[in-house]
Amino acid sequence: MLFPIRDDIPTTRRPNLTIALIVINTLVFLYSQILGVREAHLLVYNFGYIPYFFLDNSGQYVLPSWIYLTPFTSMFLHGGWMHLIGNMLFLWIFGNNIEDYLGAVKFIFFYLLSGLAAIALYTLFNPSSQIPLVGASGAIAGVMGAYMVLHPHGRITCLFFFIIIQFIVLPAKIVLGLWFFYQIIMSVLGSSTGGGVAWLAHVGGFIFGWGIFKVVLKITGRGRTLSGGQRIYRVKW
Repeated sequence: MLFPIRDDIPTTRRPNLTIALIVINTLVFLYSQILGVREAHLLVYNFGYIPYFFLDNSGQYVLPSWIYLTPFTSMFLHGGWMHLIGNMLFLWIFGNNIEDYLGAVKFIFFYLLSGLAAIALYTLFNPSSQIPLVGASGAIAGVMGAYMVLHPHGRITCLFFFIIIQFIVLPAKIVLGLWFFYQIIMSVLGSSTGGGVAWLAHVGGFIFGWGIFKVVLKITGRGRTLSGGQRIYRVKW
């Protein structure tokens, strides 16, 4: 198992929005932890994304007025400490570089649209699901897809778990390619929510981020080549 912990791509400006997203996600999670069990469950069911209720137009249920905001609010809820820590670590590793090239305003739009793309693919295959979908991983998967386009040769330091634990450094295209392949395999072998993980949401977010940046860089990208063949892009919209 590979677990990324850092990359070697420098940034030219402070990633304030990435930091803000990490802080907001953490504060929301801490708030959920101080609630009672019943209140915490209500928070998830009220503000998590549930395809069945979101798409229901029969009038059979009295739905809260904010139901159509749940695709957004669900991105800031997490199911446990490891869920939060893993997502925030990935957001920091890959998000700061994407924000660096897009700028904060464009980055937040890209981030939210990636999350919506993840939710859309999940919903397409699970329209009757009544299980709340929560977590920032769909949006972060979009960021990872964008990173694979921008920095395919970036060096990612990973913890490698197999019999022994050791650090290894691999190109980003290998790390992210293996990660994406794993999401595909898991979504095929089991249900898209098998084990409490929305694998298809990850697939949808990643494809969206990868595809958007492929198109953007083809049309407007500007780049320069560093030693070692690494391609560094400055996106100009």
